[in-house]
Amino acid sequence: MQLHGTISPDRPLLVVALELEAVALRNLGLPMLVTGAGKVNAAVAVATAINVARPSELINLGTAGGLKDNVTGTHIVSTVLEHDVDDAAIHAIAEVHCSLPINLSREGLILATGDRFIANAQDRQLLAVIADMADMEGYAIAKAAALAGVPLTMVKHVSDQADESASRSWVDSVTWCSHQLAMWVRENVRA
Repeated sequence: MQLHGTISPDRPLLVVALELEAVALRNLGLPMLVTGAGKVNAAVAVATAINVARPSELINLGTAGGLKDNVTGTHIVSTVLEHDVDDAAIHAIAEVHCSLPINLSREGLILATGDRFIANAQDRQLLAVIADMADMEGYAIAKAAALAGVPLTMVKHVSDQADESASRSWVDSVTWCSHQLAMWVRENVRA
């Protein structure tokens, strides 16, 4: 976890998973939290940052694997869900929900979050039934924001097609994705 800048109640806090995704976001004049990869790192970092100082809102920016061939570019996330937790099974046993989908916006795409980098056609095909994109931090960030009552906007740029070429595609495109996300911030967020 690394905080760049100072969180204040009158400004949004940008939240990204990795320094590589933050390359083009550093000079936007907004505070930025780099959480580290995965759901646990993301949840702990966001909860800790919000506990220290409450921003006006969180804006989660990052890369995602496209689960459908026509999903490319930059997208606002409407709903985020956890693909590696069986909420129905837990509910059947304990009569509690631990991982219901979180609605963020009326419009946008569905993001599936899990602690695995999706990089094979079989997993991609299975996830494409329930979501448009996949990442490793979104659900945790959304859950931490919701529990703290902090508004959240989630924006993802598709870095790869979540297939066997995903690892190489992500490495080759992460800097470009960062620039695309910075462009989105410049066009949509008041600094």
